[in-house]
Amino acid sequence: MSYRIIALDLDGTLLDPQKNILPESLIVLNEARKAGIKVLIATGRHHVAIHPFYQALQLDTPAICCNGTYLYDYHEKKVLASDPLSSQEAIKVLTHLKNTDIHRLMYVDDAMLYEEPYDTVLRTMKWSETLPESQRPTMRHVTSFQHAIHEVQSIWKFATSSPDLVKLREVTAQIENDTDLSCEWSWFDQVDITKKGNSKGMRLKQWVESQGMNMKDVIAFGDNFNDLSMLKAAGLGVAMGNSGDAIKEQADLVTLDNTQPGIAEVIRKYVL
Repeated sequence: MSYRIIALDLDGTLLDPQKNILPESLIVLNEARKAGIKVLIATGRHHVAIHPFYQALQLDTPAICCNGTYLYDYHEKKVLASDPLSSQEAIKVLTHLKNTDIHRLMYVDDAMLYEEPYDTVLRTMKWSETLPESQRPTMRHVTSFQHAIHEVQSIWKFATSSPDLVKLREVTAQIENDTDLSCEWSWFDQVDITKKGNSKGMRLKQWVESQGMNMKDVIAFGDNFNDLSMLKAAGLGVAMGNSGDAIKEQADLVTLDNTQPGIAEVIRKYVL
């Protein structure tokens, strides 16, 4: 079958551990675009943290951000579709996180907010310093998420992380049980909290159908639990070799890990 859309997760998939796109991937995705195939980013990231990759790929498609919470048009600089957390839902999340040492970021409007400079914040800031100023993500310190909730327009998600994975699993499971929210693992030590119903697969399907196509036309690549919705819905769902066994078992195909040209090999075999 000839696929007409390529959907790509970023971290752990298109990006290597140094947050670079492999040269082989850049070449083959450029060839795909020139052949009329649509290339789409579907990520857990905020749109302000995608700039260098979006520009390196020279895309003209919108990006699926924060695990499907919203669809962002970079050229028009606007949100095309979204389902953010309400202020009441955000307060419920903060209530559950109160008195825990779980790290948290709040993704809003055009910025990622933090109260404390946790490791995740410091790593992002360090990465940001390697980028041209125009590509740097916006991170903003706030004294209180509780106050910030009422000063922003949209709350996309909370990114929670901890070296204590047992505690992180326990607290986020409690949030999911006590609220109408979704808690998805997006990294080995990170759980993203969004409105239930939001997923990469849902938002991808929405956009694909708006283009007069269907999910059978899609080949999707991912490596973690927040990618499963699109891997299972796509015509061909490809798990990276660095994915956990639970992800590989639900994919149609497993390729090489994200340090090797597995994406390029699959696209050459199944698309070009």
